[in-house]
Amino acid sequence: MDDAARSAPAEAVAHARRVLETEAAGLTTLAARLPEDFAATVEMMLSATGRVIVSGIGKSGHVGRKISATLASTGTPSYFVHAAEASHGDLGMIARGDVCLLISNSGETAELSDVIAYCARFGIPVVGLSSNPDSTLMRAATLRLTLPKSPEACPIGMAPTTSTTMMLGLGDALAVALMEARGFDARHFRDFHPGGKLGAQMMRVSDLMHGPEALPLVDPDTPMTETMLVMSAKGFGIAAVVAEDGRLFGVVSDGDLRRHVENLSQRTAGQIATRSPVTITPDTLAASALALLNERKISVLLVVDDSGHPEGVLHIHDCLRAGVA
Repeated sequence: MDDAARSAPAEAVAHARRVLETEAAGLTTLAARLPEDFAATVEMMLSATGRVIVSGIGKSGHVGRKISATLASTGTPSYFVHAAEASHGDLGMIARGDVCLLISNSGETAELSDVIAYCARFGIPVVGLSSNPDSTLMRAATLRLTLPKSPEACPIGMAPTTSTTMMLGLGDALAVALMEARGFDARHFRDFHPGGKLGAQMMRVSDLMHGPEALPLVDPDTPMTETMLVMSAKGFGIAAVVAEDGRLFGVVSDGDLRRHVENLSQRTAGQIATRSPVTITPDTLAASALALLNERKISVLLVVDDSGHPEGVLHIHDCLRAGVA
């Protein structure tokens, strides 16, 4: 292997570090010099009765699609309109009540001109995102998100690298600020992400548990011969022993049967039951329930309300089938 071949990997690593350091410096500068209209933009998007329409072309368009997707998935209705397609009918996707976020690093993207004119005609506010404060876009915008000047990370200083990284970062900052202002929490996130690993991790016990009809209920005076029939019929390997007021008194498990095998038929459920058993509430994350099952080395949890009344049963297989891990 010649010297040039040996030096190629080292040079590649050096180039990669320089790119990342340049882009990181751009984000640091952006955080220190957040656009003056940022807070006003958040307020405008919060009060919009329609959606946040994002538009751009080229690399700005790709960034815009991601920003729009992030907004939509975190509680701010949003849609991406391709700037070129807008001039051929897609302007109809923009309506009164919307807010338009138009992205162009130079601020002189010709394809955005029809969108700008359409918004001016119908009184639709425009937020401009650009690094050129004196551009056509920024002069026409209602609010301006001006990126600070930072060098691109490419060796010729022309390929959109640092600028698009800052656009993405600012888009994430908008989405998160809007999330917090709306009080968008994990339960809302679950509504928008029902599929895949995220959806499984955000499931609640109430999404997976077997309801009241599946509960193997007995009272403390139930003979163990009858209690075992209930356990067998319901198929969870436990019986929930409930007091007169409906609250959980204790649980009879397969382990309890083995521990009290002598004279078992002459005893009652209340005499055999484990008092203060491990339980869980319906609003607990399924992932937390699975962790508890594994920690206690048990396969079933009774689900109770805040007053201790049984509401359902969760089996470890219910978690595993749903992809909770």
